Amino acid sequence: MSSNGAPKLAIDASGLKITIVATSWHTVITDGLVAGAERALKAAGNEDYKVVRVPGAFELPLAAQLAIQNGAEVVIALGVVIQGETPHFDYVCDAATEGLTRVQLDTSVPIGFGLLTVSNEQQALDRAGLPGSKEDKGAEAVEAAVLMKRLSF
Repeated sequence: MSSNGAPKLAIDASGLKITIVATSWHTVITDGLVAGAERALKAAGNEDYKVVRVPGAFELPLAAQLAIQNGAEVVIALGVVIQGETPHFDYVCDAATEGLTRVQLDTSVPIGFGLLTVSNEQQALDRAGLPGSKEDKGAEAVEAAVLMKRLSF
């Protein structure tokens, strides 16, 4: 979802077993993402969720898989990777994205993708749901995942 008119989605998260898995790097930004996700969950009727911290973005897919194995019906994956001077950024971002996609497809459990992959710290701050941020990607990840959980055909 982009900052140019990202929709505000109405969701009902009541009764769902939800786990937020969040990275430990860049705590101001990640804490903002977690707070945004928590606000969205509470506004949607869910105050019975779990927050689990993992070392970094590379560990998000395994944490999501373990959360699902332990009964999570929805997982929200949050964190930030800021580009540095080496290709490490590309490897971590690719591994986290592909891993979360695989876990979601293998389990049919929705995973809200709130991993910021940015060029600099300001871009992350602008998306972290903090006072003065342009976007709240933590809340958006909750909205997307809960809507997918409630999707019916």
